[in-house]
Amino acid sequence: MFANVIVDISNDAVDRVFDYVALDDTKVGMRVKVPFAGRTVLGYVIGLSEHTDFDENKIKPIIKNLESVPKIKPEILQLCLFLAKHFFLRLSDCIKLVIPSCVRLDNQHEMTEYDLTLLLDIDTAINLIGKRAKNQLALVATLNEQGSIKYQKAIEIFGRVSVNTLIEKGIILKNAYRKNRYQYDNSDVKIQKNILTPAQKNAVNTIQNQNETFLLQGVTGSGKTEVYMTIIENCIKDNKTAIMLVPEISLTPQMMDRFNSRFPNDVAVLHSGLSEGERFDEWERIFNGQAHVVLGARSAVFAPIENLGVIIIDEEHDSSYVSESNPRFITHDVAIFRARFNSCPLILGSATPSIDSFYKAEKGEYKLVKLPERINGLEMPKIEIIDMLNEVMDGNTSPFSRKLLSKLDDCIKRGKQAILFINRRGFASFVMCRECGYRAKCDDCEVSLVYHKEDNELKCHFCGKRYRALTNCPNCNSTNIKYGALGTERVVNELKNIFPNVPIYRMDNDTTRRKDGHKKILEEFSTHSPSILVGTQMIAKGHDYPNVSFVGILDADVSLYNSDYKSNERTFQLVTQVAGRAGRKTNDGYVVLQTYAPKHYVYRFAMNYDYNGFYEKEINLRQTTGFPPFSTILRILVTSVSDNKAIEVTKKIFDKANELKTKYGKSIIFLQAMPSPVKRIQTKYRYQILTRFVPDDKITSDFYNIADIIEKDVSIFVEVNPNNLR
Repeated sequence: MFANVIVDISNDAVDRVFDYVALDDTKVGMRVKVPFAGRTVLGYVIGLSEHTDFDENKIKPIIKNLESVPKIKPEILQLCLFLAKHFFLRLSDCIKLVIPSCVRLDNQHEMTEYDLTLLLDIDTAINLIGKRAKNQLALVATLNEQGSIKYQKAIEIFGRVSVNTLIEKGIILKNAYRKNRYQYDNSDVKIQKNILTPAQKNAVNTIQNQNETFLLQGVTGSGKTEVYMTIIENCIKDNKTAIMLVPEISLTPQMMDRFNSRFPNDVAVLHSGLSEGERFDEWERIFNGQAHVVLGARSAVFAPIENLGVIIIDEEHDSSYVSESNPRFITHDVAIFRARFNSCPLILGSATPSIDSFYKAEKGEYKLVKLPERINGLEMPKIEIIDMLNEVMDGNTSPFSRKLLSKLDDCIKRGKQAILFINRRGFASFVMCRECGYRAKCDDCEVSLVYHKEDNELKCHFCGKRYRALTNCPNCNSTNIKYGALGTERVVNELKNIFPNVPIYRMDNDTTRRKDGHKKILEEFSTHSPSILVGTQMIAKGHDYPNVSFVGILDADVSLYNSDYKSNERTFQLVTQVAGRAGRKTNDGYVVLQTYAPKHYVYRFAMNYDYNGFYEKEINLRQTTGFPPFSTILRILVTSVSDNKAIEVTKKIFDKANELKTKYGKSIIFLQAMPSPVKRIQTKYRYQILTRFVPDDKITSDFYNIADIIEKDVSIFVEVNPNNLR
């Protein structure tokens, strides 16, 4: 018997199947040790065969099987093959996506703990111990009363000698059990189950047990989560499982509360905020069938869970569902594959679906299900648009309009909570000399440094490098320093001067880096009224705080004028989502939106929560200009520490791209090579080839193929309909 093995080496030259002589107990999906190029490497068995196309006498045997139960389940192996073909990835990289490194490389193991229990009845135990051994008697009495005690705790209280003496005498028993390093405290969580509205019942009945993709469009506060949980509950009753994806780690703690209240001890969590040990334990729980619900961010779509009854992608429009680092993949496509494999429904939920998804629903590729009203019959909060140009003309140079401060003050006086949204972190977006025009930039990246006043540092938001803050210009020595657009840190500073006695919390990438950072901030905010939460887009979706009555959007234009065909879509989604945090339990919700472009059609539709109107306007614009979904945009990104090398490879690929343009003619609408907008990141120069063509899998495949070249010290990435072109 021969084993078809993929070696664990990320290199195009060896991204193919190698045949080895299988051991007696070798199985498909196993990790194995194999000889390769004069050394021993990790490999994965993806097939077994009675025959080989090579000389059998030259084929080497597998050195060792690393497990008795294969770590790659049959469905996950098929998923890897799909990923490799659909996203043009190396199969070894696909396997790394589906098996976390802590499992793949055996760098984590089960954590064992021990407890003690009483083996004999209390009277017999006392007689055997004797009256002088007071610590032993006290331990036995404790065990008789409590039933058990942790071994380590018993040693701390009663002493190691006393504990071990009782074990040796056979009076108490030391029991071993596996400890899960991800500890979720659900002691304060109450089981909640809401009565479904007619619209929710219709959604559940329409979706349940169907082998189709559904777009669940529900306004913020319409009860999409209750629909999700009801469908999952029904799946578990049918002995099936579920995957629930959320876009932000910050959503996981609150979602975990809700899911644990409904499915106690049956939910596993997977996201990048877990430690390696926690990830290992949670993955093993899923692998062994000890959890029937998987909750997490993008990577949870690869969970090794079997017999799926539903897959849910909440806030499906969010850009985080598209991987922007290698290996690149689109979560929706992976979820569709797994849903079809398991003949179960895939639910894409959002108050503001992506244009692509709604277009597919219009064309019948997805089934559209709507939740048009909030579950409690409350109206959506009123959105008032403030023209900041008028504020400046009236002498107000503050980042806060007079209306925003008035409404915020009223909110605080009523003992309510407020959320202020600014999608920019730090204190100032750049630092510049007013005398000579010098602007502080990162040495390794072609970007301006962001000033963080709290740390008194300049930071690069691309590579993380830090620099001393400027007191004078390094170019001309002037002290006349200008600070750029405000971020979350400066907003908090100014609010503290205005509302000195009100708790103010900041939530962005800087304040949530530590473990459980999101959870701690949100817990603090939820327990204080009045209070103010200032944050970036991580506060804009999914959160449900009944006491939030006011939302302020400080600079709605941040994403409006990006050089990206999705900028209008993103702005509409952000505004609608963050506005939906207000007035979820009472009719006192109010939103102030500050902008320098008050007449822009995005805001006109957003203030009326008119998704359909926005969609019609945007889809007509896309059709007229020939942008997705009426075309495919493809970017080939070339990076290298050598500028000349990057240019050379870009030219080589561009010459081949021009041959494709000749081959396909007018089907290729646009083709151009250029430096990337951010020319250098982490010391690597970046060039890109952009093309736009009529949707055609053959053209897409041909562009992938021309980029599939191996060049030393050069990285080449291909992205289809990229989220950003930086």
